Amino acid sequence: MMPKDTNAHGTIFGGVILSFIDQAGAVEAKRHGADFLVTVAMREVVFHEPVYVGDLVSFYTRLVRIGKTSITVSVEVFSQTREGVGNRVRVTEAEVTYVNLDRNRRPTPVSK
Repeated sequence: MMPKDTNAHGTIFGGVILSFIDQAGAVEAKRHGADFLVTVAMREVVFHEPVYVGDLVSFYTRLVRIGKTSITVSVEVFSQTREGVGNRVRVTEAEVTYVNLDRNRRPTPVSK
C-alpha cells in the first residue's frame, strides 16, 4: 500500500480496502460467467487489523453462489508487513453480491 492511501492515523483508509475487495470479487464473478456487473451488497465487513504503508495486501476470492442474475463471492484480505515471512495477518473479509446486466442495464442471466 502507498502513502496516498493513508488516513491521519497513518493506516490505510478502510474505503481503499473496500474498493480492492470489490475489484477482486468482480474478477472472480467474471470467471464464473458474469459480464457487465454492478455491486449490490457487501456484507459484514469488520476490520480486524490495520494495514500500514508498505504492507503487501493479498485478496483471496471464492465463489459462494450463482443465482439467476446474481453472483456472490467471498473475499478474504490478508496483509504482510515489511518484515516479511511469518507476519501475515487477516485484515478483513466480506461477502459481495453482484448483479449481471445487459447492455440496457437490466438484470440478465449469468451464463454459467
